[in-house]
Amino acid sequence: MDSIFDAILPAPFGKIGVRTDGEFVREIVYLPASMRLVAPANAVTQRLARQLEAYYADPDARFDIPLAPVGSAFQRRVWQAISNVPRGKVTTYGAVARQIASAPRAVGQACGANFFPLVIPCHRVVGASGIGGFANHDGDGFFLDIKRWLLRHEGVMLA
Repeated sequence: MDSIFDAILPAPFGKIGVRTDGEFVREIVYLPASMRLVAPANAVTQRLARQLEAYYADPDARFDIPLAPVGSAFQRRVWQAISNVPRGKVTTYGAVARQIASAPRAVGQACGANFFPLVIPCHRVVGASGIGGFANHDGDGFFLDIKRWLLRHEGVMLA
């Protein structure tokens, strides 16, 4: 059976699935470690693989891969706002909501709908009284473990 991903890449917290249209990254998906690796199928997935490896080695590494134009105008506003949160810092859903004249719940939903986690660092958005959710998942588990790993990797320690 062919993979639905153009690459499944190793990550310190599991695997990362990548979908492309050949020219643009269309989606990045967090996957469990049990998934079988799939070698990058094209130049853009090879480029992303190199950038991910650089990020795992150094959280200050930058991503500059071409991203497909996806999401609603509102989601893109949220994603732009969270893209401006520097490494080592976090912001809250409420702060992003105030910045773009919206509501915290709507910001959380847009963060959860992020097609490009890591590249658009939704893990840097937390709740007013804790870590918040991640990838449209609340409570403990796989996705919040990834969020905790990413924040620790970037030098953020939350209680």
